Amino acid sequence: MDRNEVRRAWDAVSEQYAETRDPDGSDARLIDELLALLPDNPDVLDIGCGDGARTLSNLPSGSVGLDVSRRGLELAAETIPTARLIHGEMSELPIVDEQFDAITAYHAVFHVPRERHPAVYDEFARVLRDGGHLLMTLPGGRFETVRHGWMGGRMFFSAPGRDRTLTQLRASGFGEIRVETANDPLGSQTEFVFATLEEESEP
Repeated sequence: MDRNEVRRAWDAVSEQYAETRDPDGSDARLIDELLALLPDNPDVLDIGCGDGARTLSNLPSGSVGLDVSRRGLELAAETIPTARLIHGEMSELPIVDEQFDAITAYHAVFHVPRERHPAVYDEFARVLRDGGHLLMTLPGGRFETVRHGWMGGRMFFSAPGRDRTLTQLRASGFGEIRVETANDPLGSQTEFVFATLEEESEP
């Protein structure tokens, strides 16, 4: 599936996904660990925010949500009327450089073809400030598939494997990598990775 097909797929299943997933759980509590690392009044970007209930609603007021699905963003606007929302695709973020102290990306990157994952992580690094933090789902397997019947529609999933993902993050400038296991929105356990964008040394 190309990005337009993925966008249409998410438009079709956004409401069912919002109704099905649990808005609470231990993966939501990881956000508290992230926020403890950030300065006062941080600028945070939530990649793949969807309806906003799971992640964006737990971030500081004024945080930005980005999603490829316009329907997802419409639901987010209902859930969090004060949220700042952006329609866009994560491998080409419509955001200028060094705007954020942190990024969250829950259950998001594996909806992009795995050959574009390095570009995604480069984009994350570009829009983060030096020393910025990333909290994202860490896909454990190596797969590329379209799941028919998923949330009443179909959805694309793609990942290069756990170790390759960690290698790609390091190649994009992320260090201090730490992995935690938590419950995901649909009731299964998933690994999440905390990573810090290494500060550029002075020439």
